[in-house]
Amino acid sequence: MLCNFASMKKLMEMFKGDKGEISSKRVVGIVGALVLFATMAHNSLSPEEIAPSKDLVAAVEFVVIACLGFTSIDKFANRDNAEG
Repeated sequence: MLCNFASMKKLMEMFKGDKGEISSKRVVGIVGALVLFATMAHNSLSPEEIAPSKDLVAAVEFVVIACLGFTSIDKFANRDNAEG
């Protein structure tokens, strides 16, 4: 049971920003990436007729890239502001 608590605590740390609060950009980016991975895995096993729209997949991909990219930019921008 203690091992599960430690794993859950480490998992929650992925969603936290530099100040220790949960970052909405990280949550949206990580959950979106997991949804994309699941969609791609499901599409590889299912017929092409029931696949989601390519535009929809591209839109989710763009949101994930933007969220994780902005999170990275914020991290480095905050580091520069704290030093200067």
